[in-house]
Amino acid sequence: MALQDFPRYSLMFGPSPVHRLDRLSAHLGGASVWAKREDVSSGLAYGGNKIRKLEYIVPNILESGADTLVSIGGYQSNHTRQVAALAAKLGMKAFLVQEKWVDWPDVTNDRVGNIMLSRIMGAEVRLDPAGFDIGIRDSWQQALADVEARGGKPYGIPAGASEHRLGGLGFANWAYEVQQQEAELEVFFDTIVVCTVTGSTHAGMIAGFAGQDRPRRVIGIDASATLEKTRDQVARIARHTADLIDLGRDLRDDEITVLEGWAGDLYGIPVQSTLDAIRLTGSLEGVILDPVYEGKSMAGLIDLVSSGDIPKDSNVLYAHLGGQPALNAYAGLFTS
Repeated sequence: MALQDFPRYSLMFGPSPVHRLDRLSAHLGGASVWAKREDVSSGLAYGGNKIRKLEYIVPNILESGADTLVSIGGYQSNHTRQVAALAAKLGMKAFLVQEKWVDWPDVTNDRVGNIMLSRIMGAEVRLDPAGFDIGIRDSWQQALADVEARGGKPYGIPAGASEHRLGGLGFANWAYEVQQQEAELEVFFDTIVVCTVTGSTHAGMIAGFAGQDRPRRVIGIDASATLEKTRDQVARIARHTADLIDLGRDLRDDEITVLEGWAGDLYGIPVQSTLDAIRLTGSLEGVILDPVYEGKSMAGLIDLVSSGDIPKDSNVLYAHLGGQPALNAYAGLFTS
């Protein structure tokens, strides 16, 4: 069925805004850089990219008759924060497994930022010592079983909503939203830059843009530090989403681009280029990025524009996915 035939439950103010980053563009001296802002697109707990994915999952949640949303992420998961907000919005319970995906020394890591917001919104939080992996987690499956054992009816949403059957639809729709905004702005974005970890944000974009007439590069900047797993997952979800929305052709391998070089050695650990990108974007534009996702994808954009890999005549659209609440757990990095 076509994308517009899938039911969608509105959780956003409308299309996420697009604006030009004039001072950053001038500083880099290359392509014209714009941003599309998922971080200011919804009134639910500071928004973020998962809200857009959840819009397509809510009808299935309501149909299921579930009373508890069960999801998973790291201590500072943006996704679980947005699931907690959705549960509050729908009048449901939220059971969140928060694993120790990032070995970060801040002693308040499990008490500030995203996880604090989830607790404020009434979610039940279970801390788990397991490390990072983008796959299906045993701790999540155990949480589903535990809710059932209590007499509840769980609805499972995997990490990032990426392994959910409908997880790619939100950003397939994002691609068509971009097309509409291009017509209004009289600009064409030949290059899209997005952070990719669990994969469905990037994958949905690929599937959505593949159905449009004008070709463009959709560049995923890896922040997982498990590059091959992420590439494989992006490709799989993109092809699944393309089939769901009746693209009518197979996706080509050259439409699926995940670049390495800015993730560092471990997920969630910022490197110097991450911090430089955060400070540069903040000081030039007043736009705040985070150390786990956006700082890394912006570092990639900066290097690709500066090196000319993205040509000077390009219009680049940077997907700001929203992750700023996690900054509180990295306070030691910004003391001066």
